[in-house]
Amino acid sequence: MSFVFPPPAIASVPVLGKNERFAVHRIYCVGRNYEEHAKEMGFTGREPPFFFLKPADAVLPVDAGATGEMPYPSLTKNLHHEIELVVAIGIGGRNISAADAARHIYGYAVGLDMTRRDLQNEMKKQGRPWSIGKGFDLSAPIGPITPLAQAGDIHRAGISLQVNGVDRQRSSVDKLIWNVAETIEHLSAAWELQPGDLIFTGTPEGVAAVERGDLLVGEVDGLTSLRIKIS
Repeated sequence: MSFVFPPPAIASVPVLGKNERFAVHRIYCVGRNYEEHAKEMGFTGREPPFFFLKPADAVLPVDAGATGEMPYPSLTKNLHHEIELVVAIGIGGRNISAADAARHIYGYAVGLDMTRRDLQNEMKKQGRPWSIGKGFDLSAPIGPITPLAQAGDIHRAGISLQVNGVDRQRSSVDKLIWNVAETIEHLSAAWELQPGDLIFTGTPEGVAAVERGDLLVGEVDGLTSLRIKIS
């Protein structure tokens, strides 16, 4: 098979303790999946889950112990951090039940759903899609994937983000409105999940703006931390 131009490199994420990398198929994100974050965004209650996508090549993979560099994106003056637990799918499927979800999980990672909040808010006001606020280049920094067997009790893990050494976000994964298994059930009813899919499961309260020069350190208990410098 020949191509008009050379195909781009496959987007991929490092795997803790392995030479092989995790090839990314799609990036799914869950909106407003912590109650306190929903409230700070002007919403309340356990609404049905909703999803948006980022391009696979929006990942900004960072190796264990390294500090990734994220250029401050164009068109925005209000870049927000959103720390998230990321689920890496290893076995695909459609209409996966919550009870069967665990066997489809390859592992977990710490991720950031970076958001051009001013652009997102403007699109919301106009009733237009807000991909420009969420799906821009390098908008999905992510640390190494920890295989499932090594991740421990992720469902009760603490999740946090510090900016320049100061707490911005701190919560627990057990405060997810829709837990990991339920999220996989809902997602797989709408899309056939594939090996290589990443699911950003939602962010807790405390989202706020970052500036050039800021150092972001995201953590989920039991996983490798994620360090990002905004340049």
